[in-house]
Amino acid sequence: MSDLNDERGAHDEPGAHDEPGAHDERGAHDEPGAHDERDQELYDGLLEEELRQAAAILDPVPADLRRTAVDAFALRDLDARVAELTFDSLVDGIPVRGETDPPRMLTFQSGGVTVDVEVTAEGLIGQLLPPGPAGIEVLSGPGEHVRLTADDMGRFTGEAPPAGPFALRLRTGREVVVTQWLRA
Repeated sequence: MSDLNDERGAHDEPGAHDEPGAHDERGAHDEPGAHDERDQELYDGLLEEELRQAAAILDPVPADLRRTAVDAFALRDLDARVAELTFDSLVDGIPVRGETDPPRMLTFQSGGVTVDVEVTAEGLIGQLLPPGPAGIEVLSGPGEHVRLTADDMGRFTGEAPPAGPFALRLRTGREVVVTQWLRA
């Protein structure tokens, strides 16, 4: 019986069935689990690509949306400071009794520059603070921008109200400021 136990014990030890010179799939220098991480990264990459292809076929990005995104990226100004919206009469304003179509009042601020804008059906009216001359562009897409000029008092007007999303780009002698994008 001891011969039987000795024989069975020799075969049940770890590595007893390995051939001489056989080694693990991991190289001698690989950390335990490193192979698993690489497999998972490969699997994740393949899964992501498969999902991307499925979305392109089943739910493609509309051409107009893609074009608008590319156009918006082209309108960015890397050197410009962004003026944040600090007041919007649609959100922060108190309704006036009897007013059927009140103008939209907006205030943007960036550092020491404040831009007050009134958007009406007739167009834009605005003022820069501190007052001073500036070139102003009404950004609304990749095409021609409406160009306005602020006088020495910082006042400007534009005849055509923006349609759809818009932003203002202000060029003073010292800096470039771009307002946040809003929907008219």
